[in-house]
Amino acid sequence: MASHTSKTVIYSALLGNGAIAITKFAAAAFTGSAAMLSEAIHSVVDTGNQLLLLFGLRRAAKPASAKHPFGYGLQLYFYTFVVAVLIFGVGAMISIIHGLEKIQHPHEIEHAWVNYLVLSLGILFEGAVWIVAFKAFKKEKGRKSWWSAVRNSKDPTVFTVLFEDTAALLGLITALLGVYLSETLNMPIIDGIASVVIGVILAITAAFLAFESQSLLTGEAASHDTRVGINRIARAEKGVAGLNQALTMHFGPNDVFVALSLDFVDTLTAKQVEETVTRLEKKIKEEHPDVTRLFIEAQSFDADRRGRQLLEAQRKEKEKDVP
Repeated sequence: MASHTSKTVIYSALLGNGAIAITKFAAAAFTGSAAMLSEAIHSVVDTGNQLLLLFGLRRAAKPASAKHPFGYGLQLYFYTFVVAVLIFGVGAMISIIHGLEKIQHPHEIEHAWVNYLVLSLGILFEGAVWIVAFKAFKKEKGRKSWWSAVRNSKDPTVFTVLFEDTAALLGLITALLGVYLSETLNMPIIDGIASVVIGVILAITAAFLAFESQSLLTGEAASHDTRVGINRIARAEKGVAGLNQALTMHFGPNDVFVALSLDFVDTLTAKQVEETVTRLEKKIKEEHPDVTRLFIEAQSFDADRRGRQLLEAQRKEKEKDVP
């Protein structure tokens, strides 16, 4: 499950986006600005996204059942993917379409000072939410680079809110520039162009979030450090002759499944093998608390190699059958 910090970030974004969305719609209706309307739609989409993330967290927290023996953690990744689709399908497309209409049929913005006021307040509120998300993500990333931290993060809630708010701030700045240039240069078409630019910003954000969430949804391995640590513990355990395979997968931000194929010393009795497995499980879970499920298979190195060769041969046969 995601941490308490993740929920704090989401609630902060929910309150901020909900309040500013109402203000933006009122300003768009009063002034007729296309960029302001795009920003209002953007805030509504973001508000809905936060609700979806909270729903995803709640679903992911459900205990395992007979139908879902590994729990419901992957639902968080599913709803993160839905968020990305909504950003693109609703936010980006509507902003682009509305902007193109304004470019084809430009009209002057009335009472532009209202837009300046609302957009400035929006930057202030969104900036505050962005700082909360930024601090949470900075704490999560540790010594990793920003790009590496995003790519390797298993908790999508924090970086989703961070990227949403980054897109929101860029959109607000774009809308502010669009309104200012439209009024100053007496070129209403710029307001429509700003709306299109906001849509493009949302589309890029959605594409990145969709790529990251689909990777998590389709089964990402544990971090490199976790995998190395598990391998080290397994190889160092007395009674283990060799490590054949170590497979890991995240079923949630803090829910890692581990499957080990080990070659045990031939002279061990069945009881000694059981004791070795018990020690291994205890050591791995103590050093890596995120490991919630651990399955160990006893298999000789030669048998494991033959099994891999058979699977590889079957894969090649299937590739030949593909037209």
